[in-house]
Amino acid sequence: MLKKRIIPKFLLRDGRLVKYRQFFDDERQAGNPVSTAKVYNDYGADEFIVLDIVPSEGSKAKVLDIVRTMSEEIFMPFTVGGGVTSLDDVNALLRAGADKVSVNSHAVRDPNFVSAAARRFGDQCIAVSIDYKDVSPGVPRVFITGGREKTNHNPVDWALRMQDSNCGEILLTSIDRDGMMSGYDADMIARLNEQLEVPLVVSGGCGGLEHCMEAFAAGASAVAISSLFLFTDHSPIKLRSHLVSNGINVRASKTSRN
Repeated sequence: MLKKRIIPKFLLRDGRLVKYRQFFDDERQAGNPVSTAKVYNDYGADEFIVLDIVPSEGSKAKVLDIVRTMSEEIFMPFTVGGGVTSLDDVNALLRAGADKVSVNSHAVRDPNFVSAAARRFGDQCIAVSIDYKDVSPGVPRVFITGGREKTNHNPVDWALRMQDSNCGEILLTSIDRDGMMSGYDADMIARLNEQLEVPLVVSGGCGGLEHCMEAFAAGASAVAISSLFLFTDHSPIKLRSHLVSNGINVRASKTSRN
């Protein structure tokens, strides 16, 4: 059985580490991305995710510099996304040191892009990020362009289509729950878990250790976490200990003698 993963998630705006609620409200500065990643590396997080949330040519250059620095100083694998619109973008991020590249908006605009990227770089290098929210009660839709543009895609159907396009992983984010610290969307996680074969990384809503337990019980392969780690005294070490004590199959801490 694959071990469950703990993944800090970094949102970058013009190279700055930030956090919002529901993608747009209450911007908070969250420190230096490289030094913060070093802390999580020492805490034994399994991986981390870096997303450029308002990509531009200038921000993409800054992200490449950050990725190069991280790859030299940090020994966790990491995924990078935001503004990926070409195979050259994927190549540049992988060459800078990213282990995986996440594609979001461009997967919708060019449905053949994910399969082309998987063929060239290997499906293990290509993740698809899916942001969604309810447009009416019980009617979720995928949003792109940083949550600004609604599509007609249902997130479950879109995830399955991206799996068929040979992505290696799905990163699922609830816009409604993002930054609210009210818990993951366990119902959506369970629906996807019933049908997906690729790993499912879930994001949006983690506000306590029990929320991670609920996400794993619903079928998540990994939990991606921002606010809980950035703005409370919880850490990957504390979360890992809680999961182990409750029988969740996570890898041993770096500091473990086992």
